[in-house]
Amino acid sequence: MTTAIKTKLSVMMFLEFFIWGAWFVTLGTYLTKTLRATDEQNAIAYATQSFGAIIAPFIIGLIADKFFSAQRILGVLHLIGGGLLWYVTTISNFNNFYPVLLVYMILYMPTLALVNSVAFKQMVNPSKEFPPIRVLGTAGWIIAGLTIGWLGWEQSNSLVLTFKMAGTASLILGVLSFTLPDTPPVKKGQKTSIGDILGLDAIGLLKNSSYLVFFLASVAICIPLAFYYNFTNPFLNELGMKGAASKQALGQFSELLFMALMSFFFVRLGVKKMLAVGMLAWVLRYVLFAYGNIDTNYWMLIGGIVLHGVCYDFFFVTGQIYTDNLAGERFKSAAQGFITLATYGVGMLIGSYLSGPIVGNHKTSATSHDWQTIWLIPAGIAAAVLILFLVFFRDKNSVGANTGDEALGADKDIRLEV
Repeated sequence: MTTAIKTKLSVMMFLEFFIWGAWFVTLGTYLTKTLRATDEQNAIAYATQSFGAIIAPFIIGLIADKFFSAQRILGVLHLIGGGLLWYVTTISNFNNFYPVLLVYMILYMPTLALVNSVAFKQMVNPSKEFPPIRVLGTAGWIIAGLTIGWLGWEQSNSLVLTFKMAGTASLILGVLSFTLPDTPPVKKGQKTSIGDILGLDAIGLLKNSSYLVFFLASVAICIPLAFYYNFTNPFLNELGMKGAASKQALGQFSELLFMALMSFFFVRLGVKKMLAVGMLAWVLRYVLFAYGNIDTNYWMLIGGIVLHGVCYDFFFVTGQIYTDNLAGERFKSAAQGFITLATYGVGMLIGSYLSGPIVGNHKTSATSHDWQTIWLIPAGIAAAVLILFLVFFRDKNSVGANTGDEALGADKDIRLEV
């Protein structure tokens, strides 16, 4: 790649995640404080991410892969999305806000795959060329959170500006997208089935009993994950933490750190222990939130945020690598699409619809909650998932190779390469 192309792809990745981080983290606080939404409505709003994740493969599989260049679809989606983000700033009640947010997320979630497609198309060696570009996405999310905290929008009840900031960035990325290198449709003229779109070709992986346990654990662990995404910012603001959004950016710093250490831990722990440590971090995070406060136990709140890196990297990244190696060359893409649909689609959707009523039922006044009890519930769910995983998942440590159909049969030995 030329320097010019690298620069454009880096800016693309930065803006892609800056847009998301600019409003998503503080959405719950905005809804409850500005739109006077209930806890149940807050959770339903976050569930739009899951609906977007479920519908996204159809947009990619039926449109981007067959008819139009990826960068053009990316541009159109972000231009429309930018307009929608500006439009929601004029809405003053949840009932009118929700359908616009739903449409926006249905348009935004496919762009996560599109930016990867555009980037990979320009690379000769993605394993070396992609990480330095992808890390700009995490930087974008961090900068968005730091900006919100620095400007004090949470304290001044000015979170409506987060949507204007994200909308402006979306319009910029929309225009930039039309200048990106051409990424033509990869399946033009080919027939595409529903199974292809949803990655159902990889469903045969579930014949492997160990992978089935991992798959079910992945769906189940996303239920407590929804509590974190949906209610951490309202929780921290209710406790009185200043610049909560910027403090939450520590989770992304942690993600970068532990991502860099993944190879070190993989060699020493193996698949089962890596996944187990990730789930244990989920339990610890919610326990820290349950007993943390702004005074004597402030460190617990920060510790719970920082554990995000362990939660995400040790479980999700390990799971992606585990899936990739087990699937073999023939089913790699389908397998990744299948596990993403199950986790961020189905798992997070269940979590969103459970978290809202639970938080709402533990409201102690118009502006406060029994957060200790609330956080101990996802901690308990995560602990139960961890115990079941440890009992039923069998780690295969001997060296073996899995390719093609062989990986879809009975349990095979798995070699992980990092």
